[in-house]
Order: sequence, then C-alpha cells, then structure tokens
Amino acid sequence: MLAFDERYALLTVLLACFGRAISEVGAVMIVGGNIDGFTRVMTTAIALETSKGDLPLALALGMVLLAVVLALNAVIALVARWRGARSESLGALQGAAP
Repeated sequence: MLAFDERYALLTVLLACFGRAISEVGAVMIVGGNIDGFTRVMTTAIALETSKGDLPLALALGMVLLAVVLALNAVIALVARWRGARSESLGALQGAAP
C-alpha cells in the first residue's frame, strides 16, 4: 500500500536511475562493459566510434542519446505537472466539503 501511495516518487526515482545508468561511460568501460552484442551501451559505443574516427556515426548515436534523455526529462516534467494539478484539484474538493 505504501508503494502505491508513493508511486509518483518511485517513478521519478526509477527514471532518474535510468538517466544516471545510461550516462556512465567510465564505469562501464572499467568493468568491461564494451563487448559488442552483449554489454555495449550507447555511451561506450559513442566513445568507441569517436576513437575509431567514425565521427558521423558517433554524432548520430549522440543525437539519439540526447533524444532519449530529452524524452525522459519531458516525461518527468509531465508527471510532475499532472501530479501537481491533481493534488490541487483534490485539495479544492476537500476544502469545499462540509
């Protein structure tokens, strides 16, 4: 029941964790997360393509990553706005009750 009451906070935490996880290049490379087809993530692929000199592919991957992060932030903002509007309407309803 507690998880249901805090579902918006949990959603924000999960989205923030996702954003943090996709932005870690160094940590992924340190633990060997650059195996093609198994553990390669977007950020290590960008670093690899840049070091190989394939800048158009690296820029394209970077734009895709930025689009994902922008969409993630838009979802967080929309959830926060929806939650604020919902809490205001609930407060108005509770204040009008006798």
